[in-house]
Amino acid sequence: MKYMFASDIHGSAFYCGKMLEAFEEEGAGRLVLLGDLLYHGPRNDLPKEYAPKQVIAMLNEYKHRILTVRGNCDAEVDQMVLEFPIMADYGILTEEKKTFYLSHGHIYHEGNLPPLQKGDIFVYGHTHVLRAENKDGQVYLNPGSVSLPKEGNVPSYAILNQSVFTIKGFDGTTIKELEI
Repeated sequence: MKYMFASDIHGSAFYCGKMLEAFEEEGAGRLVLLGDLLYHGPRNDLPKEYAPKQVIAMLNEYKHRILTVRGNCDAEVDQMVLEFPIMADYGILTEEKKTFYLSHGHIYHEGNLPPLQKGDIFVYGHTHVLRAENKDGQVYLNPGSVSLPKEGNVPSYAILNQSVFTIKGFDGTTIKELEI
């Protein structure tokens, strides 16, 4: 199955719309959201077209195709309006004999790794900085941020198609690619 990974929408209706357009254009079967869906958080500026209620409606239309984990800006009140589960601190996805450990990145991160085995893939968000790297026998993947990228990055998402992880900007350009 082809997967799209995205993180840190932070209530931006503009970038949520771009993300969903890319999801349709890519033809992915599942959209994996790595947290921070509706609110911008106290350390972030308001993203473009900050409209959490619109984001709720947009995401709920895709509820049968979304897998997600909780971000540090996600709360129980968010779960009351979203029609798909968002409160898990982590998720595990297996695909073609590979194990993906999904996390927002505020609990489990490189300084506090989950129980990974050699060859496992750690997919996270939170930093708003994209990453695709093999390190010490494990793979670290971060699709960057949909709405509030940091360190000079552009708004981005990632596609996993068979064994290739590709990070892309919303203009369709490939930013980084890694075979896993």
